[in-house]
Amino acid sequence: MFRKFNQSRFLITASSGALLFLVLVGLVFWGLNGEETENLPQPGALSKEKPVQLSTLTEKQNKLLAQYISRDITFNSPAKTMTTQYEIKGGQTLMAILIKGGVKQTNAYQSIKALRKIFDPRDLKKGTKIQIHFKEFEADKKIFDGFELKFSASQSIVVRPDANQNFLPQRVNRSLTDTNVRINGKIRSSLYVDATRSGLSPEVIVEAIRLFSWDVDFQRDIKRGDSFDILVPRRYLPDGTFVEWGDINFAALTLKGITKRIYRFKNDKDEIEYFDEKGLSSQKTLMKTPIDGARLSSRYGRRKHPILRYTKMHRGIDFAAPIGTPIYAAGNGKIVFVGRKGAYGKYIRIRHNSRYSTAYAHLSGYRKGIRRGKRVQQGQIIGYVGSTGRSTGPHLHYEVLVMGKQINPLKMKLPPGRKLRGNELVSFKRNRNEIDRLINRLPPLE
Repeated sequence: MFRKFNQSRFLITASSGALLFLVLVGLVFWGLNGEETENLPQPGALSKEKPVQLSTLTEKQNKLLAQYISRDITFNSPAKTMTTQYEIKGGQTLMAILIKGGVKQTNAYQSIKALRKIFDPRDLKKGTKIQIHFKEFEADKKIFDGFELKFSASQSIVVRPDANQNFLPQRVNRSLTDTNVRINGKIRSSLYVDATRSGLSPEVIVEAIRLFSWDVDFQRDIKRGDSFDILVPRRYLPDGTFVEWGDINFAALTLKGITKRIYRFKNDKDEIEYFDEKGLSSQKTLMKTPIDGARLSSRYGRRKHPILRYTKMHRGIDFAAPIGTPIYAAGNGKIVFVGRKGAYGKYIRIRHNSRYSTAYAHLSGYRKGIRRGKRVQQGQIIGYVGSTGRSTGPHLHYEVLVMGKQINPLKMKLPPGRKLRGNELVSFKRNRNEIDRLINRLPPLE
C-alpha cells in the first residue's frame, strides 16, 4: 500500500522484471474507469537517474498498483537539506569546526584529506565562512553532505561526496558584475546614521570612517551641516541577484566648508591604497585614536586625579569603553614592552621609528602572540580594554611619545604617509581623472 505524499518524488529502482512491471502499470491505469491519468509519468521517465513526480493516487489505484510491486522495488522519500554556517576565528582548525558542526570524525578527516588536494587548510584565514551541509532522511537520520569554504562572494571551494561517498574538492568561481552607485548627503546627527538613511550599508560606512580616521576625529570634528559623497560598486551575480558591496572607489567629507577627498588606487604590488588628489596616502604614520567607538573621557593636561585627589599632570588621553574592547596598534613598529608597569597596570609600548613611540595602559589582557620584540602592523589588535593598575573604571590610557617625551595626541601634527612618485603617480592621476569623470556624470542615488 502506498503512503500518501504531497509533492514528493519516488525514486524507483527496478529489478530484472522492471520492464514487465512498467507495462503492467500502464495497463492498470489505462483500464481504470473514470480515473484521471494525464498526470502519471510515462514509462520512459522511470529510471534511477531521474526522479519523477507522481500525482496523488486514489485508494483504488493504490490497491491495483500494489499487486504488481515486487520486493526488489524500493521507495525512498526525498532528502531534505540542512546547512549551518560558521566563521573562522583565531586559533580554530577546520577539523574542530566540522566536529562542532556535527560531522563524525571519520567523515571530517576524509573530507579534509580531499580538500588538501587543492588547498592547504592551514592557510585558512580568520573571517572565512564555512557552510556545512547535511541531508536529512526520515526518522531524523542525518547524513554529512560536504562543506563549502567561502573566501568571497565570487570564490569558494566545495567538498562534496559522490555516489560512492568519496569526497571530491572543486573550486567555484562566480562571475560578478559591478555597478557603481554614488551616495551623498548632509550630516544631521552622525555620519553613520545619515549615511545609512541614504542607502549605504553599515560595512561601507565603517570602512569610510576608517579611511578618514587618520585625519578626522569622528567624535569631535563632525558637525551638523557637514556632508559626505561616496562612490562604491554594488556587485551582482549574472542572474541579477545582489551579492555584496565592493571597495570604495572615492569618498569625500566636507567639514566646515573644507572638502577632504580620497581615491582608491592599486599600486605596483597589486595592493589597494587610498590617496588624496595629489597622491599623498590617506594613511598616516600614526592613528589619532587606536580604538573604535570609545568616548574621550579625559584629555591631556593637568587635572585632579580621580584616586589620588590632588592635581597631577595627565600625560595621555583616556578613552572609556567596555572591558574587552579591542585596542589597535597606532602604527607599524616593534613592541618594546609588554607586562605590568606600576600604576599603568597591564601595559604595552610600541616603537614606531627613531622618533615616535606609543603606549597603551590599564589593559585587561594582551592579544595572543603579542610579546616583546614582535613587529606589528598599523590597525592590528594588540590588546583589550581593562581597568588594571590605578584605575577607576574600564578605559584605555593612550600616550604618544616623541623622542621619549609624552605629547598631546590630539594636537600633534601626524607625520605624512607615503607619497606616490614617478610612474605610480602618473598611473594614479589617470585613475583619479577617470573616477572624477564618472562622479560628474553619475547622479546621486535617490
